[in-house]
Amino acid sequence: MGTAQRPRAAGHGVRPLSEAGASTPASGPRRVALALDALRHGWPIRVGGGPVLLPAETGFGPDVAAPRMLISAARAVTLKLANQREAAVPEAPVMIRAAEPFDLETARAVSDPALDLVHPMKGPFAAEHIDDMEVARAAMELARLAGILPAFLVAPTMDGDVQDVSPADLDAWKDTARLAVASRARLPVAACEDAEIVAFRSYDDLREHVALVIGEQDGDRAPLVRLHSECLTGDILGSLKCDCGPQLDAALRAMAEEARAGGWGVLLYMRQEGRGIGLINKLRAYRLQDQGFDTVDANNRLGLPTEARDFPVAARMLDLLGVHEIRLMTNNPAKVEALEAVGVSVAERVPHRLPPNPHNERYLQTKRDRTGHIL
Repeated sequence: MGTAQRPRAAGHGVRPLSEAGASTPASGPRRVALALDALRHGWPIRVGGGPVLLPAETGFGPDVAAPRMLISAARAVTLKLANQREAAVPEAPVMIRAAEPFDLETARAVSDPALDLVHPMKGPFAAEHIDDMEVARAAMELARLAGILPAFLVAPTMDGDVQDVSPADLDAWKDTARLAVASRARLPVAACEDAEIVAFRSYDDLREHVALVIGEQDGDRAPLVRLHSECLTGDILGSLKCDCGPQLDAALRAMAEEARAGGWGVLLYMRQEGRGIGLINKLRAYRLQDQGFDTVDANNRLGLPTEARDFPVAARMLDLLGVHEIRLMTNNPAKVEALEAVGVSVAERVPHRLPPNPHNERYLQTKRDRTGHIL
């Protein structure tokens, strides 16, 4: 049996804390945090007592091989497996087996659509029954949260510590009650000097969301609110492929005008790059768009959802700010529905349309035609 040796530093193993001399077992959210860290480092996890899973993208080690792989439903469609009964469950992960075990190079070619042109001949693959679909779905969700491709070697030939986690742990990790205000301060900004920034932190989640309160908070008046997902390429680098940067600037200007008229506004800046798929996967989607896929098909080809934002976190942020009714700046009726579903009262949808440019025109058309945006 091949052995995958990985470098270690003191205190950086991935064994459960209860086995590492801790006085009490690791909590569910902490196990999720450790599992996400393990996946980013390429270390193995085990979900719900199932087989050991090694992330195909980040895994490493000599002579690593596995008889099976766990891949997304969308990736299975691309690999022409949709006609097999075990791959026909809508949006469900798929277990596949090939004639020979998967090594890491083969696994990456199977999981990464950017390599399809480099490795066009794959398979044939047989789809196999998954005993516990909840466990398989949790593994896919953990991969997305870690920002890696949703694909795993199943029961790889390697030794070493394994981070255990369960679907129940993932549910506990998502509990928004753990989110709290960490700090707040006055922050004059170009759009309005009368502004306050509020930072939020959850104990086992490295993402630190922020809110910018524009004007004087008035509990008797519903604020103008914009939910803005972090976009490094658009907000900071001025990318023309999306409309994020201009939307952010326009939202702050609109809130400043609201404040001058006696109202106020709240910008929720969510650390959910690429609508929740992460920066690197967003750039992979961009590369697929350059090959001709629209933004929806690019995400799905990666095995990732078109919409993966965490609306309960936004609702919790508003609640901590004492905001219970809002006027929401959005062109997306589904965002209104998602917030109302988690307890936010949306008194009004305020259109937030901006003119297209030659680089984002198709992107905006896709939002209109495929995700229901009113443009």
